[in-house]
Amino acid sequence: MAIITPPEAMLYAHVDHDEEYDLIVGLVDAAQAHIERLLGFRIEETYGGEDQDPVPEDLKLAVNLLAAWWFDNRTAADEARREVPFGVREIVNEHREFTF
Repeated sequence: MAIITPPEAMLYAHVDHDEEYDLIVGLVDAAQAHIERLLGFRIEETYGGEDQDPVPEDLKLAVNLLAAWWFDNRTAADEARREVPFGVREIVNEHREFTF
């Protein structure tokens, strides 16, 4: 289950028509999966459960940022659009589990 709801993502992405609902759901799921791969752990196994800290707001923001960016740039093909949006990597790096 995603750490943000489709209505939250739609509000963040300024999408006010229900025709895009299914697309937003898919983008939120994909954004969270991508961020979890960067983190090296599943967010919902680490946060938000019983006896766990709540999901950090900045991780929710990272999912929103990435999903909205993918929504806005879903047909873009140039090199500059291949990078994740500003702030996502910085947020992920603050929560990432490093092992040596």
